[in-house]
Amino acid sequence: YDVKYPCDDGSHGTHTMGTIVGDDGQGNQIGVAPEADWIGCRNMENGFGTPTTYIECFEWFLAPTDSNGLQANTSMAPHVIANSWGCPPSEGCNPSNFYMMQLAIENLKNAGTFIAVSAGNDGWSGCNSIRNPASIFEASFSVGASDILDTLANFSSRGWVSIDSSFRMKPNVTAPGVNVRSCVPGNSYANYSGTSMAGPHVAGAVALLISAKPSLAGQVDSLENLLEQTADTIYTYRNDTCGTTDQLVFPNNMVGYGRINLYKALQIIRPDLTNNIKQVSPAASLGIFPNPFTNTVQIKTSLPIGNCTIIIVDAFGKIVKQMNSFFTTHLEINLSDLPKAVYFMHLNNGKTSLMGKLIKQ
Repeated sequence: YDVKYPCDDGSHGTHTMGTIVGDDGQGNQIGVAPEADWIGCRNMENGFGTPTTYIECFEWFLAPTDSNGLQANTSMAPHVIANSWGCPPSEGCNPSNFYMMQLAIENLKNAGTFIAVSAGNDGWSGCNSIRNPASIFEASFSVGASDILDTLANFSSRGWVSIDSSFRMKPNVTAPGVNVRSCVPGNSYANYSGTSMAGPHVAGAVALLISAKPSLAGQVDSLENLLEQTADTIYTYRNDTCGTTDQLVFPNNMVGYGRINLYKALQIIRPDLTNNIKQVSPAASLGIFPNPFTNTVQIKTSLPIGNCTIIIVDAFGKIVKQMNSFFTTHLEINLSDLPKAVYFMHLNNGKTSLMGKLIKQ
């Protein structure tokens, strides 16, 4: 339980660290901040910890020691910690002792460490599913999971936080957490899904922002605000309303401020860097606006389309509208007959297949 050497008795830890700093120098640059330095604290055995082991690691990060527990050095405290774990009642966390971990996290944040925490994978139970430390605390920067279509993953836990009667809004943001490729033990790679995969994206983003502007080190509130205010709005597969917020109001209790956009954050703090960065979007060749829409939508493509088939499906994959059309790069479609919901548009002309998401409000 207290080994003094690095180990991974599963594959979860390796996978999450890979998303933060991974780069084998041969094209597998899986990490958001591949040149960052990292340290780790073992707070569980085979995925199971206790309030004591979790708090012990928070204390160690405040003033890391050597492997013998000596020479505590606050200057070695990390700028950001990734916490892809939760402490459920089965591990001993409950409302009667939440305050102990909350105090440890608040002290760590006040000392200048950004605390990124995965929101949890209980989204299947709906609202109020962010219910385990450390994602429930105000001082934690809680992260939900989004997929490649910029939609909240169904498993991603939602707020608001009711377990401690605080009813605070959570999560703070979302990040990629579905089918994420990273490293695993045995010199290999694997694709995993979970908010555990989303949280490390935020930790890596913080490291990269500090690298771009070192004066941000220790400025946790500024870093949190920067990531929140530059996030892209995303939606859920369902017409969710959790707490007092629905999915058309931001921030909300499903996706927070939205999916982090590191490019936009860099544009604010280091515009000189972004002048040389080409931003790539998975849906760059298909634009749908306005989005959300009320009655009609405009479709704009980067290349002429010609004869094509347009299929619109709902969140469950059921076709709700299908039509044949001809246009070059711009088309208007009346969708006033569709009920309010999240939809996906598939456009195919035999050579090119495009897909985009649209929201009827």
